Amino acid sequence: MSSSLRRGTLAAAVIAFSIASLAACGAGSDAQTLEVKPDNAATSVGVIKVQNALVITQPDVKTTGPAVISATLFNNGTTAQTLDSVNVEGEGAAQITPAGGKGKLTVPAGGSIVLGGKGNASAALANPSATLLNGSVHKVTFSFSETGAVSLGSYVVPAESYFSKWGPSDIPSAPATTSAPATSPSESATGSPSASESASGKPGTSASSTATASASAAQ
Repeated sequence: MSSSLRRGTLAAAVIAFSIASLAACGAGSDAQTLEVKPDNAATSVGVIKVQNALVITQPDVKTTGPAVISATLFNNGTTAQTLDSVNVEGEGAAQITPAGGKGKLTVPAGGSIVLGGKGNASAALANPSATLLNGSVHKVTFSFSETGAVSLGSYVVPAESYFSKWGPSDIPSAPATTSAPATSPSESATGSPSASESASGKPGTSASSTATASASAAQ
């Protein structure tokens, strides 16, 4: 066998081994590609799945106001469940408000609901503490009527960019600035009458008028 033929056979064997290795990485229930997880908070307990859980704060760190919990709640069971509470570690319970504004928040059987955003149900922390820092991770616990507690670590992010439409609806606005009233040129810095006013208190008597009156008296 020539040397060129031997080199060709060796190259073909290397290619075949590489293809087989790549195929093995993507096959089976414990394949390496299945270990890649999305960069968001998600977990499942029984028939309940919580996905994309975030704690969203005010867009300006210098302002105070409510923070909200944003998440999608899935119910893969055959009976509806109510969301009884949402607790953020170190902050306490959030105020849950259904999309309609009244009653309990129900996750339908075989369906899902969204927390946060216009027209959706909400879970809000009225007075978050200074420890709820952007970029930190806090444990959030969702308690359901049948499944019970479902907990996961959720990132804290400000209501900016993509998160602005899911953030708090109550965002404080900057106070209006009031301008000082303009000072009339006819008034001095002390507010006293100007030199153009006569001693009798009548405005508009100029120095030229006074000189004319004096000349008439001398004739």
